Amino acid sequence: MTEEQHFPLTDYTEYPPEEMAARAGDFLARMKRRHTIRDFSDRQVDRSLIEIAIAAAATAPSGANHQPWHFVAIGSAETKKKIREAAEAEEREFYAGRAGEEWLDALEPLGTDAHKPFLETAPWLIAIFAQKRGGVAAGDDRKNYYVTESVGIATGFLIAALHDAGLATLTHTPAPMGFLTEICGRPKTEKPFLLLVTGYPAEGATIPAHALKKKPLSDILTVV
Repeated sequence: MTEEQHFPLTDYTEYPPEEMAARAGDFLARMKRRHTIRDFSDRQVDRSLIEIAIAAAATAPSGANHQPWHFVAIGSAETKKKIREAAEAEEREFYAGRAGEEWLDALEPLGTDAHKPFLETAPWLIAIFAQKRGGVAAGDDRKNYYVTESVGIATGFLIAALHDAGLATLTHTPAPMGFLTEICGRPKTEKPFLLLVTGYPAEGATIPAHALKKKPLSDILTVV
């Protein structure tokens, strides 16, 4: 055991069982109203809101507490245009056959294609990068552990935080995403993980019926 100092847990709050159930139910109800959309308004969103949501994401657990993530919040119209052009170039090849028939068949009910106007319309894009090396302090150069799992959990926190604040989101993963490294000025030791689009829904925004089909708890839960 190392000599690292430990502190007593002082900020944990315990609730009566009835309140716990009510809080859990309220959270479930709020999350059921979370939908992935592709029709965004160009209404502006204050930068501070994005920063708070990212700060919430950064509280996620991570392997050895190395926090192997970096977030680039993109509000510049010029940068968003560059990202759209690069993403659509990759997406055209994807939909032209690179994805394979099975993958394209799976996407068909969602009605997606290579046209990605939301990358310019939405007020913010958040490029999320996974760091292969790092540590608990800026400038550390140590191996990071459980990088994919850690960044995935942080991304989930971020989506939940943005939704709870009243914003809509879209997870976008053009493949490959190497262009994000160059456009965002990130080092090659980081790997683009996901591009998160966020803002207000456009008037008349729709949700594919296919996206509303969620597996029942009985299909996804086993209690032993």
